[in-house]
Amino acid sequence: MSTVRTARAGDEAVLAKLDERTWTTAVSPAPPPPAGTPFFDESTHPEDVLVAEHDGMVAGYVRLDAGFPIPAHAHVRVIGGLAVDPDRRRLGIARRLVDAAVAEARRRGARKVTLRVLGHNTAARRLYESAGFVVEGVLRGEFHVGGEDLDDVLMARRLA
Repeated sequence: MSTVRTARAGDEAVLAKLDERTWTTAVSPAPPPPAGTPFFDESTHPEDVLVAEHDGMVAGYVRLDAGFPIPAHAHVRVIGGLAVDPDRRRLGIARRLVDAAVAEARRRGARKVTLRVLGHNTAARRLYESAGFVVEGVLRGEFHVGGEDLDDVLMARRLA
């Protein structure tokens, strides 16, 4: 069974390694993080990351970001990253993390949670749909990766 908790500064190395292990063009149009890239920085703080532990080991994380830094957008939180250890997939960890992120967003007063997912990442899209997210828009051919134009799918879940 897995549990979800708030990240701690001591999780830095394992979360950075998890990012390295899980990066593929299926999940990100950005280049892979170079080895040694810190996980926590000026925009990612431990209190904004929820960590899943499975059998006492960090098995995944979800990052919950603020939206645009203006008062009119203060009611929105953004799932800015989700990763599950490849050796621990298909155990329901990703779903527990998404549900925990939604609950935390609600606790922080959010009325809406948004995210972006690549159009060809059907497994992630199914996960988000099963957690109540709906497609609110598609930016067709927004990214060009590996010789292919990829859609950027905008999804959201209203909490109010």
